Amino acid sequence: MVFQHRRHARGNSLFSRATSDLHARDDCEPADPLNTLTDRLNTLLNSSGPGYTLPLCPSVQYYIQAPIVFAAPDQEISTAGYPTGDDRATLVVNGPVALGSGHTTAIDGTCQTCSGVKLRNIQINGTRQGASPTNGGANIEMGGGNSDQLIEYVHSFDPRSWSCLHIAEGPLTCNNATVQHNDIGPCGSDTFQEWADGISVSCRNSLVRNNTISNPTDGGIVLFGSPGTLVENNTIFVETNTLLGGINLVDYLPFDGDYTGTIVRDNIIMGGFATDEAEPGDTKGNNNEDVIIKIGIAIGPRTWFGDRYGARNFTVENNALFGNTSFIGSRGPNCSNTDITPSPAPFVIDLNLTTASTTQLDFQSIPDGDGLTCILPPDGGDFWPFGGNPEPGQGGGGGGGGEAQSNNGGGGLSGGAKAGIAIGVILGVAGIAVAAWFVRKWALKRSAAVKADQPWNRDGYIQNNENIRQV
Repeated sequence: MVFQHRRHARGNSLFSRATSDLHARDDCEPADPLNTLTDRLNTLLNSSGPGYTLPLCPSVQYYIQAPIVFAAPDQEISTAGYPTGDDRATLVVNGPVALGSGHTTAIDGTCQTCSGVKLRNIQINGTRQGASPTNGGANIEMGGGNSDQLIEYVHSFDPRSWSCLHIAEGPLTCNNATVQHNDIGPCGSDTFQEWADGISVSCRNSLVRNNTISNPTDGGIVLFGSPGTLVENNTIFVETNTLLGGINLVDYLPFDGDYTGTIVRDNIIMGGFATDEAEPGDTKGNNNEDVIIKIGIAIGPRTWFGDRYGARNFTVENNALFGNTSFIGSRGPNCSNTDITPSPAPFVIDLNLTTASTTQLDFQSIPDGDGLTCILPPDGGDFWPFGGNPEPGQGGGGGGGGEAQSNNGGGGLSGGAKAGIAIGVILGVAGIAVAAWFVRKWALKRSAAVKADQPWNRDGYIQNNENIRQV
C-alpha cells in the first residue's frame, strides 16, 4: 500500500514558491535552483569543516528531497539574522514516500563528529498533512555519540514519522544536549497508533527548558532514561488533539530503566478546555472534539503497557492544581478485560508497582495502574472546564531573542516571569489531563543496577509541576 502525501500542492500558501521568496542575498544560501538544493546544502556542510555556519534566507521555504546532514564539530544551521517568528527559514520535507517508508527527516546531527553542532532559528515542516505515519526518523534527529549540541528557537511541526524532535542516545554516550526556547507542534494524529511525540530525549545530562509544545499526540516530552537530565519551565497544551501523556518517564530502554538524577520541575501541562460559549454561572462545558490529556506525568512502564515491573526510588513533591479542573475518562476498547480501570483523579499511585519512593500526601492509592492510556474521553457532556490555552511562544518558551539570547546559563524564567504566566495566561491549573493523571515517583539518587525482574526506574525527582486550566 502506498501512503500518498501532497507533494505538489500548488496554489496553497503553505507551499508558495513565489519568485520574490527566492531572491538572491549575499548573506544566505538561496533555495533556487530547486533541483540542486539538497545536494548544495549538504556539500557546503561536508566541505566547509568545523565551525561552519550554513545560513538560510529569511522567509524562504527550502523543499528538500533528503536530510540535511551536519558533518563536522561546532557547525551551525540557522536563519540569517536569527529571526524568531514566521520569517524564519523553513525546511520542507519533500522527498518521496512509498509503501509506508521514505523521507521523514529534515535535519540529521548524529554523525560521529557532530559534537557542538547547533540548530537555531529555523522552521521544519514535516508535511504529513493528515496522511498515515511513515517509517523513519523524526523531523529533527540529533544526538548520537556526541556532546554539547544546541537546538533553540526552532519551530518543528507535522512530522511524517514518530516525533517532532529526537535527541538520540547513540552508543549511550550522548551527553549535555540543550533544547530551549523552541515552539513544537502540532505532532501526529490522535487516531489510534498514528501518534507522535513533541520532544523525545535519550541523552544524558541534558537540559530541556522554556519550550512550548502544542498539540502533540503521544508524549509532550518523553524521557527515555536520560540520566541527569533537567526538564523545567516547559508548557505543554492541547486544543485539537487528545494527548496520551504530558511528560513521560515510562521507557525501560535504552538505559535499562535508569533515571538517576533526572529532575522534572516547574512545568505547566494544560488542555482539553470547553469549546462552548460560557453562560453565566457555568463552570464546565462541552468540547467539540472530546480532547483530553490522558495522563499528566507518567512514571513507570506499567502505566503504558510495559513488560517491565514498576518504579522505585522516585520522589514526587510540591505538585499543584489550581482553578477550574476536571478529571474525566471512560473505559476504552483497548483496556484489558481483566485489569481494573481506576476512576480519574488528580494524583494516583499503584503501591503494588512502586517501592522505596516518596510522594506527596494527596496521592490516591489505586489497585491497578496498568495501561492507563486505554482510557477514552466520555461522549459529549459538560465535563470540560472553561478556559483557554496559551499562544505558541507564550508560557514555557518559543519566541524572543536572537543571537544575544543564545547559550545563556541560568535557570530559565525568573520568579516574576512565572508569576506573570500563572496569573496572566491561565490563572488556574488543571490536573494534567481531563482523564486519569498518573504522577508517580521520580529520580534522586542512583542505586545499583536493577535486574529485569525488579522495579525498573531508579532515582528521580519531580516537583512543582502544574496542570493549568484557565478560569
